[in-house]
Amino acid sequence: MMMMMMNIPSIMVPFIFLVLVAISAAQSHDDFVSCLGSQSGIYSPLNSSYSTLLKSSIQNPRFDTTFTPKPLLIFTPFNLSDVQASIICCKKHGLQIRVRSGGHDYEGLSYVSVLPFVIVDLINFQSVNVDAENNTAWVEAGATIGKLYYSIAQKSRNLAFPSGVCPTVGVGGHFSGGGYGMLLRKYGMAADNIVDAHLIDVNGNILDRASMGEDLFWAIRGGGGNTFGIVVKWKINLVSVPSTVTVFRVEKTLENNLTFLVNKWQNIAPKVNQDLFIRIVLERVNSTVRGLFESLFLGGVDRLLPLMQQSFPELGLVSEDFIELNWIQSILYFAGFPTNSSLEILLNRTQPASLRNFKAKADYVNIAMPEIALEGIWERLLQVEPSSGQVIFSPYGGRMSEISESSIPFPHRAGNLYKIQHLIYWDEEGIKASNFHLNWIRRLYSFLGPYVSKNPRAAYINYRDLDIGVNNLGNTSYKKASIWGVKYFKINFDRLVHVKTKVDPANFFRNEQSIPPLS
Repeated sequence: MMMMMMNIPSIMVPFIFLVLVAISAAQSHDDFVSCLGSQSGIYSPLNSSYSTLLKSSIQNPRFDTTFTPKPLLIFTPFNLSDVQASIICCKKHGLQIRVRSGGHDYEGLSYVSVLPFVIVDLINFQSVNVDAENNTAWVEAGATIGKLYYSIAQKSRNLAFPSGVCPTVGVGGHFSGGGYGMLLRKYGMAADNIVDAHLIDVNGNILDRASMGEDLFWAIRGGGGNTFGIVVKWKINLVSVPSTVTVFRVEKTLENNLTFLVNKWQNIAPKVNQDLFIRIVLERVNSTVRGLFESLFLGGVDRLLPLMQQSFPELGLVSEDFIELNWIQSILYFAGFPTNSSLEILLNRTQPASLRNFKAKADYVNIAMPEIALEGIWERLLQVEPSSGQVIFSPYGGRMSEISESSIPFPHRAGNLYKIQHLIYWDEEGIKASNFHLNWIRRLYSFLGPYVSKNPRAAYINYRDLDIGVNNLGNTSYKKASIWGVKYFKINFDRLVHVKTKVDPANFFRNEQSIPPLS
């Protein structure tokens, strides 16, 4: 082939390459369709809907470029037998499988691979069945958090579920990595409240909790998606919330004593009543740094105001700062919607036109950071454009300190004051802009090293970060994977490897940061 190419004008090489890719994709399409025995729900690059479907769930434009590897096929199964067939046929034809529910994977691993791959998009698995009498629900993996919240609210205004604030996040990935939100300190992680699941394993078997066994059931509740099989359905315990909850959002800048207030927050937010969650969103605004103190309280103003005056009087809150709502209205509030919006807005999966490139990292803080660390954060936030860099502090304590770190794979429990999410956003295209912003967040992360958790410097699998290590998708050693695995899972990594070795010894379900088998 190389000898033939040498005699072809260079201008023709890209054209020939595209032709070869098209031929390969067409052949793979034919083989896969033949294997599945169906034409429905299968999209190749030759299909006019392929590009629209691919882009429909891409949340990070960094992974939607001309140079981003694209799937040979996108498959949108309609039933369990379709999912079973997709696994069997990908194995038969040596294709990677990537499973997508909402597309919020921070490194795009649910829809990108360096090896030939197929996306199994669970867009048709969206049902949510709420049993309000027994405080449970069955949720299909392709449903969004927004649909889950909407479905709960249709049955009861005193039931809720402890998941995230972004309604377009898919349940499948969110639950698989742990999942958290404003109810964290009261009820723990989303995965802490899962009581059953339906999973299709590497051999195409449909398993529930009883048939998969407790080890595998333990692993799928926080061990990361696309590792042990395809979870198609989750059973969750719903939690109780009062008829009235209270929210507030107050803004403080460096000129309003922000450094002092954040320093004070570090010692208050993890220790107050577990009905109260106060996070801080830090970013540059104009020529200063702003901190938004955002809070959800499970109760009315009559309880919250004296609690704040006693525990955090320095924040200077008065009754006018508080808004009383019901729980589902608080979901709208933190999602950025008017609280009188129709709840149907939570069902919207359409991507906003304002999607931005982004990169994220995570840290955990065990000892309150000194003011010099906070001032270093301010300095670095002021190095980027307003609304580009963002640092979010989310408090722990409460229920999070009561659950054992080995209860599920998510290990970050007692001893953590709060979690940090580092974010950088940008709109400019091109390698130069990308490198500038990636280097910025890496320098911030490096700077904070002395002030965050150590041995290991912990991380959160749902804020996936390939900077801390990647798998060799062909043959990953335990030692290499443990570099990132221990950061995500701490003492639970070895048990996850044991489960993986038992249920998927050939490592069919894999990505750049999936659990490897021992072999």
